[in-house]
Amino acid sequence: MSGLQGVGLLLLWGSACLWLPGLTRGALVISGDHEALQETRGAAKSLQKRSTAEATVEVFSVKVDCTVMSRFAHTVMTSRALNKANSSQEIFFEVDLPKTAFIVNFSMEIDGEMYVGEVKEKEKAKKQYEKAVSSGQTAGLVKASGRKMEKFSVSVNIAAESNVTFILTYEELLQRKLGQYEILTRVKPKQPVQEFQIVANIYEPQGISYVDAHATFLSNELLPLVEKTVSDNKAHISFSPTMEEQRTCPGCDGTLIDGDFVIKYDVKRANSLGDVQIVNGYFVHFFAPPDLPRVPKNVAFVIDRSGSMSGIKMEQTRQALLTILLELHEEDHFALIQFDDQILSWKESLTKATKEIVAEGMDYVRNIVVRGVTDINGAVLRAVDMLVKDRQEKKLPERSVDMIILLTDGMPNSGESNLKKIQENVHSAIGGNMSLFCLGFGNHVDYSFLDVMSKQNKGVARRIFEGSDAVLQLQGFFQEVASPLLSEVDLRYPDNAVDSLTTNHYTQLYNGSEIVVAGRLTDNDLMDNFMVEVFGQGFEQDFTVKGQTRALDWDVMYPNEDYIFGDFTERLWAYLTIQQLLEKSKSGAPDEKANATAKALDMSLHYSFVTPLTSMVVTKPDTEDGPDSPLIADKLTEEQRQAAERVSHRYASRLYSPPMYYHPATPTYLVDGDPHFMIELPDREDALCFNINDKPGTIFNLVRDPTQGILVNGQIIGDKKIAPDGKVNTYFCRFGIVHRTLGVRLEVSTQDISVFQDGKRVKLLWSDTASVKGPNVDLLLTKDRSLTVTLKDSVKFVILLHKVWAKHPYHRDYLGFYTLDSHLLSPSVHGLLGQFYHGVEYEVSDLRPGEVPEKPDATMHVKGQELNVTRGWQRDFRRDVKSGENVPCWFVHSNGTGLIDGEATDYVVSGLFKTV
Repeated sequence: MSGLQGVGLLLLWGSACLWLPGLTRGALVISGDHEALQETRGAAKSLQKRSTAEATVEVFSVKVDCTVMSRFAHTVMTSRALNKANSSQEIFFEVDLPKTAFIVNFSMEIDGEMYVGEVKEKEKAKKQYEKAVSSGQTAGLVKASGRKMEKFSVSVNIAAESNVTFILTYEELLQRKLGQYEILTRVKPKQPVQEFQIVANIYEPQGISYVDAHATFLSNELLPLVEKTVSDNKAHISFSPTMEEQRTCPGCDGTLIDGDFVIKYDVKRANSLGDVQIVNGYFVHFFAPPDLPRVPKNVAFVIDRSGSMSGIKMEQTRQALLTILLELHEEDHFALIQFDDQILSWKESLTKATKEIVAEGMDYVRNIVVRGVTDINGAVLRAVDMLVKDRQEKKLPERSVDMIILLTDGMPNSGESNLKKIQENVHSAIGGNMSLFCLGFGNHVDYSFLDVMSKQNKGVARRIFEGSDAVLQLQGFFQEVASPLLSEVDLRYPDNAVDSLTTNHYTQLYNGSEIVVAGRLTDNDLMDNFMVEVFGQGFEQDFTVKGQTRALDWDVMYPNEDYIFGDFTERLWAYLTIQQLLEKSKSGAPDEKANATAKALDMSLHYSFVTPLTSMVVTKPDTEDGPDSPLIADKLTEEQRQAAERVSHRYASRLYSPPMYYHPATPTYLVDGDPHFMIELPDREDALCFNINDKPGTIFNLVRDPTQGILVNGQIIGDKKIAPDGKVNTYFCRFGIVHRTLGVRLEVSTQDISVFQDGKRVKLLWSDTASVKGPNVDLLLTKDRSLTVTLKDSVKFVILLHKVWAKHPYHRDYLGFYTLDSHLLSPSVHGLLGQFYHGVEYEVSDLRPGEVPEKPDATMHVKGQELNVTRGWQRDFRRDVKSGENVPCWFVHSNGTGLIDGEATDYVVSGLFKTV
C-alpha cells in the first residue's frame, strides 16, 4: 500500500514531520471563554463527523537534541511511531535543517533492526539514484525549503503492529553575525504529540555573555514552558510542553506549536588575543577582539536600473539605500553609480558623508529612473576607476577600507557580456586592492557568476530574495560590512607545530563577526605552551597581539558532565576545511580547482559529511514485492536552490502571469467574485485559491476567533436569472461582523452599512463618503467603492462594492471581503478564511501540462494529502475595483477539498450573526 494514495496527514515536528495515511482531519480549532466555547462546539462536531477512520499510526515521541561545543553544533532529531493497524502503512519522515549544515547520519530502527544511511561519492551514488528513478521511485531526499533551510524526506513501509524510530544527525559551525550566534529549529507538529521535547546544551569555555530563546508561536501560556539555565560557561534550554499544553484548546486536535524556535547567544570577549582551544591533537582559534575603533570605509554603490528592476524592486532598492546612506559615518566616503546600458555617476569622485552631502545623495537616489539594458562590466569598472583615482590623488584617508557594493537582478546584455571575461576584467582592475560585494536580486540573476566574481575580489555574494522584506535584507547585509575593525589580518602559529591550517589570512574583520582558524598539531608537547600571534591594520595604528595558550582541562571546567563531543575540534576543523575547499573549487586555475575538489571529496567521505560532492544512500527494508529501491540524500548548492526556485515560480512570475500583477507587502486573505477565495503569501511569492459553490441564500462562516470574540459571516446571492449557458453564478451580498468583546456589530449589504453599539444604530449609505471614529471601531467609507473596518487593537477588514449596470439582464451588485493585519488574531481563529491566517504549509511538485496550455497542473502536498492543482490566476480588486489585478495562484478544485479543514458545508451557519 502506498502512502501517496488516499488521505494522509503530515505530522511536522521540530523542523521534522511524519506523514501518516488515513489519519483523521483535525476538528475546528476552539479556544477562549466558556460562552464562546459553547457556541463553537456544534461546528467542531460538524467537522469531526467528516473525519475519516480513527488514527492507525501513533506518533508517541518527538525529540530535538542540540549540543553546541564552542560554536560547533551537533543536532540529533528522533521520532518514534507505532503502526496500530492490522495492515502495513507507508510513513513519510521529513526534516527541515539549516542549509549551512552537513548531514552526518540517518538511520531507521524497525522492530529492533537498524537501517543506516551510507555516505558515498556522488557519482557512484548517482547510478543507484538513476536506477531508483527509472523504477518509478522518488529518489531525491533533499530539496530547498525557504531561504535558510532544506528539507530532508524519506518514506518507509511499516508492517502491522510494528514500530519505527527515525534518527537524523547533522552538524554545522555557527557563524557570528551582528554580534550573535543563532540556532534555528523549525517546529511544526500539526497535532499534539505525547512526548515532545526540544533541548539545547551550549558549552562555551570562553564564557557566555547572554542567551535568548524565543519562538514565533510562543503565547503567554507557552512562554513559561521555555526553561533556561545559564552558568558562566554553560547554558541549558528546554521546551517540553505536555499534550494538553500543546493543544489550541482543551480536547482540540490542533496544536499551538507552529513556527521557528530560535536560540541566540554570544560569548565573553575579554581577551584581545581571542580564544584558543586544544583538544585531541587539533586546535581552533576564535578571534573577535573587543573595543576596537571602527575603520572608515570608502564605498561605491553600483545600482542596476535596467528595465527588469522596474516596479517593486526599484522601489525597495531606493528605500534601502535611503536608510543605508543615513547610517554612514561622517568619516566615510561614498559614491553613487547607476547603470543600464549607460553609466551615470552622481559625482566624479567619492564624497565625504557629511549630513549635507548625504541629504544630496538621498535626493539623487529618489530620482533614479528605470530604463535600458544591463552593462555590469562597465559599471563595476567605473567604480574601480573612481576608487583608484581618489587613492592616487590622496582624497581618501590612508587608513581606510575600499569596497564596491553591486546590486543587480539580471544578466549582462550590454557592453561586455561574456561572464568569464567580465570576471577577468574586474579581477585585473581591482588588483587585490579593494573588496567587491555582489547582491543578486531575485531568481533571474546568475548567482554563480556573482559568487565567483566576489570571491576573486575579497568579497562575498548574497542573494536578495524578492519579497516584502527585501529592504530589510539589503539593510541587514550592509550592517554586516558597515563597520570594518581591522584589515589584512594575519593569524600565525608555530611553523613546526601545526599543519593543515584552514585560512589564516583575512582581508577584513567586521564588527559583530568573528574569524575562526583551525588546524592539526604535529607536536603534542607544545599543547601546554602554544604561541599565537595576530597582526592587522587598525584605524590609527597597526594591531599586534601575541600570547601563549594551553590545552584546557575539560574535566575541571565541566566536572559534572559525561563525555561530551570529545572530537569536536577535529570535526570543526574538517567542516571548516571542506567549506573552504568547496569555495576554492569554484575559482582559480584548473589544476587548483581539481585538487581542491579531490581533497574536499576525500575529507567528506572520511568524516561522513553529506556535501555537494557526496550523497547519502538510504537502503530501505524489503517490501512484500521484493527489495525496495534505495533513496539518495544530496547537498544542494545555492545554484541548485535557485534553479529549483525558478522552476517553482516559473508559472507564477514569467511565463503564465498576466502583465498586471503585484504581490502585497503582507499576507492577504480575500473572497471576491464568484466567490473566489484566495490566500496571498508574499514570503513565498505565491498564492492559493479555491471556489465555493452552493445555492443562493447560503450563509458561510468566514472568520471565527472565540478568544477575541470576533465573528464574520457572509451570505451569497445568485444572478437575477440563469444565463443561457446554464451556469449559476453566486456572489457575496451581505456580511455580518461581530466583536463581542468590544460590543460592536456591523451589517454590510450592497445597499447600506449598519453599525450597532451600546444599543444605538448608525446607518451609512454607499453613496456617502464618511469617516467614523469610535472608541472601539473606526470606519472609512469611500463612495461607491470600499469600506475599511478597523477594530481596536485588532484586525482590519476591507469590503469592496462591485456595482453592476442596473439593467444588466443577469448580474447584480455584489461585495468582496479582504482581511488585513490577520496576525493580530489569536491562534484559535478559524473559518473558511480564518483557518489560514497563521500560515499554511504546502509543497508543489510534478509540474505537467494541464487541459489548457497556459494553465499547467501540478501535485500539491498539503495537510497530509496529495491534491491535483492547476496554475491559474484570480483578481485582487483593492487597487482597481473595476478591472482588478491578476494574481497567479494554485487553484484547488472541488470546493477547496483537501485544503480547507473538513468540507465547505461544515461552514454553513443559520444566520448572519450565528455560529451554528
